[in-house]
Amino acid sequence: MDSAAYLFELLKIILPALVVAGAIYLLFKQYLDKDQQRRLIELRLASSKETLPLRLQAYERVVLMLERISPNNVLVRLSSAGQSAPDYHRLLQQEIRAEYDHNLSQQLYVSADAWVLVKEAKENVLTMVNRAFHGLPNPGQARGTELAKRILEGLMTDAAEPTAQALAAVKHEAFGLF
Repeated sequence: MDSAAYLFELLKIILPALVVAGAIYLLFKQYLDKDQQRRLIELRLASSKETLPLRLQAYERVVLMLERISPNNVLVRLSSAGQSAPDYHRLLQQEIRAEYDHNLSQQLYVSADAWVLVKEAKENVLTMVNRAFHGLPNPGQARGTELAKRILEGLMTDAAEPTAQALAAVKHEAFGLF
């Protein structure tokens, strides 16, 4: 038998073996990829079972904080009766900042965009309180009730409540979890 015929016979055996080996390799690789995807999905599902309640609780706390620092609610919660405007102004600022500081850790569970809106809401409320205080005719001598009235007047003239945009964003994000 000459070498060309021998080579031809050898190729007849090797080529089908290479095709079969290639097909087995591709099938095995596909199987391993799918198995890895399945394990990743299982891991995410297990993780989700633990983190979903934490995230929902964080959204609840952020919503509660936004509601508590909204001018309407903070004015009702902190009575201005018997206080001077400077004392009431300081009390409002302390309460708003304390609410925010108490919930700082919640930013781990909400998106960066939503947290930026939460920070802006806090700053908007503080700005509203400061603007009302400095808009009093004689801030040093005014009563706390005058400051509360000025804040409510400012709230009525503004287009939207200072916490409304952040509240809507946080609620939208929370509903997106389902």
